Amino acid sequence: MQVSIACTEHNLKSRNGEERLISKQNAAAPNVVNAARAKFRTVAIIARSLGTFTPQHHISLKESTAKQTGMKYRNLGKSGLRVSCLGLGTWVTFGGQISDEVAEQLMTIAYESGVNLFDTAEVYAAGKAEVILGNILKKKGWRRSSLVITTKLYWGGKAETERGLSRKHIIEEIVRAMTHVINQGMAMYWGTSRWSAMEIMEAYSVARQFNLIPPVCEQAEYHLFQREKVEVQLPELYHKIGVGAMTWSPLACGIISGKYGNGVPESSRAALKCYQWLKEKIISEEGRKQQTKLKDLSPIAERLGCTLPQLAVAWCLRNEGVSSVLLGSSNPEQLIENLGAIQVLPKMTSHIVNEIDNILGNKPYSKKDYRS
Repeated sequence: MQVSIACTEHNLKSRNGEERLISKQNAAAPNVVNAARAKFRTVAIIARSLGTFTPQHHISLKESTAKQTGMKYRNLGKSGLRVSCLGLGTWVTFGGQISDEVAEQLMTIAYESGVNLFDTAEVYAAGKAEVILGNILKKKGWRRSSLVITTKLYWGGKAETERGLSRKHIIEEIVRAMTHVINQGMAMYWGTSRWSAMEIMEAYSVARQFNLIPPVCEQAEYHLFQREKVEVQLPELYHKIGVGAMTWSPLACGIISGKYGNGVPESSRAALKCYQWLKEKIISEEGRKQQTKLKDLSPIAERLGCTLPQLAVAWCLRNEGVSSVLLGSSNPEQLIENLGAIQVLPKMTSHIVNEIDNILGNKPYSKKDYRS
């Protein structure tokens, strides 16, 4: 199963340099990796800017648990596609930070742990991430019907015709293009990434008006320090049009891992030249406040018998409106640790969640909450 995700450069200014480039490059189909893509169906996801939406509703997605692995599965939005609550992402790692051998190890651990969702993008490592992913799938010989592959589209190359979402870069053209991709059998579903709620609603309206296929999910950043969109804006979309949430960066690019509690280690990602923006964020006043809050959360993790990263991932999963949380790992030990969040999820009682909220002090409220 392939899910395609499209991105645009509109207002993607939350981070600098590499991440903005990656976000922008998440949407127009490239020619470089067509051969690798042909080996598997995809869910396409299209990314844009963030926006605002207000009412908040409770969401309860039907959940099931695999007996052998303990992995939990939920529907992707209101579609019939079942995805593992934890997925494996390839940003920074595949084709860049890790070797092909380690990438295969990570995919094997994830698959054998019940993960069926693997996320990539045409821009990751200039297309290498998609190729590596495809080669590993071919080598392992896993049943294709047991996998869901998501890829993101936007900047496919340097030429003007190799980037963008459509010939006009407007929502109607995007919806028409993604409908064509699905009708041609290149993907089974499509979604968005970093689009505003208003833009997603417009895409849905266009699809209904012209008898086209609407998006089924939004891929959004979600972690202890980034909550507004997933907890306030997306629930409204789920109830109105069935769009689900697939979230990324549960550890906030490693900030929540605890490794930056006493500064920036030389071996960390934030120490790299291309991640100067991350280092500046960590050493800023806000970054220091976040580290203090993480230290306050550590006793909760200890009481639950888990690590801080496991608590953070389980906290994301406790939101029943989230279909799947994408993990990024650079080594097997890290991935195994993060997958262990599934075992922590049952311990995330309302009392624990409220205790975490009191420490964070950033729970978002909708207009509905203020009225009540």
